[in-house]
Amino acid sequence: MTTSTPAPTSRRTASEVDTSAFKAQTIAVIGYGSQGRAHAMNLNDSGCDVIVGVRAGGAGAQRAQADGLRTMEPGEAAKAAKMIVILTPDMSHEAVYNEYIAPNLDAGDALMFAHGFSVHFGRVKAPADVDVMLVAPKGPGDLVRREYERGRGVPCLYAVDQDATGDAQYRALAYTACIGGANSGVIETSFAEETETDLFGEQAVLCGGATELVLAGYETLVDAGYQPEVAYFECLHELKLIVDLLYEGGLSKMHEFISETAIYGDLRSGPRVINDETRARMKEVLTDIQDGTFARDWITENQAGKPQYQALLRKDLDHPIEHTGAALRADMPWLQPGSNTA
Repeated sequence: MTTSTPAPTSRRTASEVDTSAFKAQTIAVIGYGSQGRAHAMNLNDSGCDVIVGVRAGGAGAQRAQADGLRTMEPGEAAKAAKMIVILTPDMSHEAVYNEYIAPNLDAGDALMFAHGFSVHFGRVKAPADVDVMLVAPKGPGDLVRREYERGRGVPCLYAVDQDATGDAQYRALAYTACIGGANSGVIETSFAEETETDLFGEQAVLCGGATELVLAGYETLVDAGYQPEVAYFECLHELKLIVDLLYEGGLSKMHEFISETAIYGDLRSGPRVINDETRARMKEVLTDIQDGTFARDWITENQAGKPQYQALLRKDLDHPIEHTGAALRADMPWLQPGSNTA
């Protein structure tokens, strides 16, 4: 299901986007979770006319109202708005769109997403007279909100899947500016590229790859007779220190702040663990994403009530490293709820 990917564009800043016309359009944010709350509050604070589409009396409605935002039932919000932003979980998009949004779309409306899954894999199909776009902040909702409040922003990807009005790119860029993302730069992509790279990153590196590497390292040390607590520190606890260095300055900063012994071990042994066989498995993961296999499996799993998902999750959370870690973290006050220390 891959499509051509646009060549990278120059990064834009908020000062390059005139948002005055955009702010005249009513925006309905459907859903008030992590991203929904951040987007709605940032848009509101930027002077946009925002409605939060949530069920009356629900937790989302109560929180949005406490935040000073106007709320309506999802269908009513969609009907009242020129731009409808779907920020509910991916697997809910099809039902939310069919029940609340499709019956209330008018020609010239805009449909916005923060992830391209449901459009790219054909679960949501908008009429031809509606703009379809995505703006994907590269960070969780609480960071999107915090950075906006500091006068900064989280970098964003944006894409236009359907430009019915001729203004879809402007609407996407203005939206990005109004949630603060344009302050840190905006990169043009496609629905295919955003969706496929996001899924691959989660599965092969950030979540699936990283956690399996941690578990394998822990098991290797424990099976060799080392204490579980020591294995936990070496294979999980200290991972944050390295990731922070990579996040802040790439490989060069990591090499600057670790010992020469660690650097030599990195350069010598890293390729023994992550090798051609690993890359072949990564290509298999990417192929499953590109040809729609993963999407079909995940949709089918949801329709069946997620039995395999629940079984695999229980297995993951029952791993001995979880019990070892819980006991060790109990003695680390800076990791306890409510702690203000990092």
